Amino acid sequence: MKIKKGDLVLVIKGKDRGKTGKVTSVDPINSKVKVNGINIVKRHTKARGKQAGGIVETAMAINISKLMLVCQPCGSKPVRTGYKLNPGGTKERVCKKCKSVL
Repeated sequence: MKIKKGDLVLVIKGKDRGKTGKVTSVDPINSKVKVNGINIVKRHTKARGKQAGGIVETAMAINISKLMLVCQPCGSKPVRTGYKLNPGGTKERVCKKCKSVL
């Protein structure tokens, strides 16, 4: 997956199109990502013990195909990403526009 926890992403499809947010969790098996402030739904919870019941707003997972990574050096624009191999054998994500490391 080219998107990791802590990345800044832009939503390109769906009800939250045009919004940006920071990735809070990643599920690579199902290709889903939770983004802070994106895909907010209301859940009705029942009171259990000391926890109060009521309507709680939570962020649901969104498919990774609906997101694009935002590059800070490019001026906070959504970009496609690629990989570059370092001499030490490690891989780094790079921006396809400005070739900077993400």
